[in-house]
Amino acid sequence: MAGAKATAGKDESWGSFLRFCLLVILAALAFRSFVFSLFVIPSESMLPGLMDGDYLAAAKWPYGYSRHSLPLDAPLIPGRIFAHTPARGDVVIFKHPVDDTDYIKRVVALPGETVEVREGQVFIDGTPIRRERVPDVLVPMSANTDCAWGGRIVDVPAAGMACRYTAYRETMPNGRSYVTFDFGETPQDDFGPVTVPEGRLFLMGDNRDNSQDSRFPDVAGGGVGFVPLERVVGRAEALVWSTDGSARWFLPWTWFTAARWNRIGETL
Repeated sequence: MAGAKATAGKDESWGSFLRFCLLVILAALAFRSFVFSLFVIPSESMLPGLMDGDYLAAAKWPYGYSRHSLPLDAPLIPGRIFAHTPARGDVVIFKHPVDDTDYIKRVVALPGETVEVREGQVFIDGTPIRRERVPDVLVPMSANTDCAWGGRIVDVPAAGMACRYTAYRETMPNGRSYVTFDFGETPQDDFGPVTVPEGRLFLMGDNRDNSQDSRFPDVAGGGVGFVPLERVVGRAEALVWSTDGSARWFLPWTWFTAARWNRIGETL
């Protein structure tokens, strides 16, 4: 009898442990699906605000939920619930309309608005978004951040090599302000005018001449066209980690030396 009781107690302990693990997994999935999720920036299309190697927290609730909010796009939510339209100037994470890859861009024009770009100047319903020249921005060069053709390599004393970019500050009618890069005259500096269809968004990267965005047709691995609202999965909120790409898994101390400590905690 004593042996049977011991076995029963052991089985109950294992059952309790497995139930606890299951609850932890479910809680983590629920948090990721409905509260916050982490995303990594894989390109330079959102410079200077976001750099390759940045890890950001994205809020999942501001725009509502769809199947794209769930892990593996599980088809458990019909349509979109608690839906809200993003505000101009929001930085949003969304699923590419063709290949379902996670992309990140800035909301420039909303459904029903007419958008046009003339010589790099953005117009909404015929009114120019305020744009003013600001001092050049220096972006430190590293293993994951090169100097694009529009930049100029400079040697910064005590800091190393950096890339100098021409910068402009845009200010939306709602007061949202951010810095963009301009490499000079390029074909994408002139676009439209086009009217954003209902249920869709016009998005642009802040690194204007190095961004495949709504100015380009939606093709796998390229432009995104007009992005359906139901494909927006979150709003970028803050940087939780940033690495310059020099870390090596088998050299643990490089995880810290590669960190861009000054960027961690920045809000977007």
